[in-house]
Amino acid sequence: MAFKLISATEAKSGTTISIDGNPCIVKSNDISKTGKHGHAKCRIEAISILDGKKKILVAGGHDRFEVPMVNKNRAQILSISEGKANVMDLESFETLDIPLAEDVEVNEGDNVEYWDIEGNKIVKRKI
Repeated sequence: MAFKLISATEAKSGTTISIDGNPCIVKSNDISKTGKHGHAKCRIEAISILDGKKKILVAGGHDRFEVPMVNKNRAQILSISEGKANVMDLESFETLDIPLAEDVEVNEGDNVEYWDIEGNKIVKRKI
């Protein structure tokens, strides 16, 4: 469920939007203004939060995008196996199996920040 809707011209660098159902962070937004009766066009470059793939999208300036809810939580790693980490949330003390982001290097016992993006969880960084 989207928290709010924004137009394509409001998607600035660093904004989180949903493209084809995938939560993405906008890296750049090139807005071109057209002629007398035309509408602005936006070329949006974004990187998917879950898999790290680059997405390029051309949309009208009045097109609307969903902004997904991103909850950032802290946890401690209990064990690591096959790209997943068994972590304990530091607030609720529940244990979760969460996939690791590709560029994160962590060890057992480290404190990490994990993101909960509308039900999808991923370990993003070491604290």
